[in-house]
Amino acid sequence: MGDAVTLLAWLSPAFPVGGYAYSHGLEQAVEDGEVSDEASLEAWLRDALALGFGRNDAILLQAAHRAAAAGDAAALAEVNDLALAFAPTKELHLETSQQGRSFLDAVRAAWPNERVNGVAMALPGAVAYPVAVGAAAAAHGIDARETAAAFLVAVAQALVSAAVRLAPIGQTAGARIVARLAPLARSLPDEASALSIDDLANATFRLDLGSARHETQYTRLFRS
Repeated sequence: MGDAVTLLAWLSPAFPVGGYAYSHGLEQAVEDGEVSDEASLEAWLRDALALGFGRNDAILLQAAHRAAAAGDAAALAEVNDLALAFAPTKELHLETSQQGRSFLDAVRAAWPNERVNGVAMALPGAVAYPVAVGAAAAAHGIDARETAAAFLVAVAQALVSAAVRLAPIGQTAGARIVARLAPLARSLPDEASALSIDDLANATFRLDLGSARHETQYTRLFRS
């Protein structure tokens, strides 16, 4: 129960990572007319989770968890370097690195222990968000799969919140989408637990191109 409460606190919208400022390319998808209602938003999010960042984040988070649990600073740094390099655009790199650094700093300040301090020493610079979450969870003895599932649900909720602000859907429709995506958020970490960083892949080329175009979008609410 304590682990669940900790994850709820860490992945809450109130946790100081600045997640409200990012849309992971969704703002451009709305601008382009690719996301315009409940059905199209759900399809966009499902593909992003299953074929793109969701699957990869589940792999990276659990790889970081294993490295941190083993106290292997070199392996943890390697996972983090790859996670940062895997960000396909400048904005998506900023999104993951800013949230990751903020997350690790906040956990270290509010939930300190020697293992978290060791993680921080191994990751002194930019930190990918899923790597920070996975390593912090390991430092506090929280299960990797549970952490990854909670992380993916939280990310889906954050993107649905972004969509509500962009106005193609309402809050009730957003809640329905999160409920329907929850089984996927549960299954991806289970599948990823048997995978390694060699299994990283991305098939969301349109999202990546949209993210690159968003850098020059004339009016925008979000940083990505």
